[in-house]
Amino acid sequence: MDFSLEVIPLPVSDIDRARDFYRDRVGFHVDVDQEVVPGMRIVQLTPPGSGCSIALGDSIWEMAGGPRPAPGSYQGLQLCVADIEAARAELTGRGLEVSEPVRYAPDDGATFMYFRDPDGNGWSVQEYRRRATEPLHRVLADLASRRE
Repeated sequence: MDFSLEVIPLPVSDIDRARDFYRDRVGFHVDVDQEVVPGMRIVQLTPPGSGCSIALGDSIWEMAGGPRPAPGSYQGLQLCVADIEAARAELTGRGLEVSEPVRYAPDDGATFMYFRDPDGNGWSVQEYRRRATEPLHRVLADLASRRE
C-alpha cells in the first residue's frame, strides 16, 4: 500500500494573517478556506507544483488527540526549486524577506535559502537543479511503475 504525505498541519496564531502571508508573499494556492464542520475552520494551501499542502486551523490538533504545538514551533519545513536565484527573485518580488542563497557544496541539492512566517515557523528552500528536467511527480511515477 502506498502512503503519500499530502497535508501538514501548521501551528499559527492567526489563520487569516497566515493565509494572507502564504498566499501573497510565498505564492501558495488557497485550496480550501471554509468551516468544514461546525466550529472548525480549515485553510489549506498548496505550493505551486507540490503534491503536499499545509493546513491552518484552530481545531486540527484536537482531532488528532495530541498536544497543540505552539505557533512558530515548526522548523525545517522545506520547499525545493530548480533555480534558487529565480525563486529568490520571485519571493522578494512579492515582498518576502528571504536570506541570500547559501551554497554548502557544489553538488546539486546543496544550496539553500531561508525564511520565516509571521509566527516564526522556519522554512528552507533547496535548489535541486535536476528538478528542471526530472520533476518529482515523474520520478515517483517511474519508480511506482517499476515496482508493479
